[in-house]
Amino acid sequence: MAPVTGNLCIIPARGGSKGIPRKNLRMIAGKPLVVWSIEQALASSMVDRVVVSTDSPEIADVAARHGAEVPFLRPAELATDSAPTEPAMLHAVRHLRETDDYTPRSVLLLQPTCPIRKRGSIDRALRQFLDDGVESMVSVREIHPFLWRNEKAPHASYDIMNRPRRQDVSVAERLFEETGSIYITDTDLLLRTGNRLGGRIALFEMDAEESWDVDSESDLVVVDILLQRLTRNDH
Repeated sequence: MAPVTGNLCIIPARGGSKGIPRKNLRMIAGKPLVVWSIEQALASSMVDRVVVSTDSPEIADVAARHGAEVPFLRPAELATDSAPTEPAMLHAVRHLRETDDYTPRSVLLLQPTCPIRKRGSIDRALRQFLDDGVESMVSVREIHPFLWRNEKAPHASYDIMNRPRRQDVSVAERLFEETGSIYITDTDLLLRTGNRLGGRIALFEMDAEESWDVDSESDLVVVDILLQRLTRNDH
């Protein structure tokens, strides 16, 4: 068996999408949505291989034409609306191990519905993952601490009689929300647990602009504008 080395990027892109039909192929700032994640992964100096896992021949063709590897079409049972992402990750890792004798040190998961990643963000995440010596990492953004739950019996996450100022919130009390943009998992952990997160976990903080997850037509409009602006600024 070949030695375990390098970082594999997996981009899961199903063909089916109920909320936004053909979402991964929708044109955003001049490119199909899935292409943004492909190009960002290819631009990383720390990613060895970029694999798109899809059940759609059309997405496979677009991905291959933009430089990604598409060594298989994902089995239908792993591409349903209810199918979690981890089985697709495991399928890709096992396929490459069996067909290419290739096992990466870690797996970088980029969800194509989160197309805004600033230049250098992926490499910064991978460097932090290695430097921190963790087994998994999840991208997050800080959110305000004034959260409520249970609309039938409202309960605040803070003391309403002593409302804190945002700047007075301690480091230990800062709250974060998963962005869905970047996950990094030690391959051994993924194969052992079947989960993208586990063991020693690190948070990779991203800013608000990078934290958009496309789930509606209005999200597409906002992301299109932001990507156009970021693209102009990069040139």
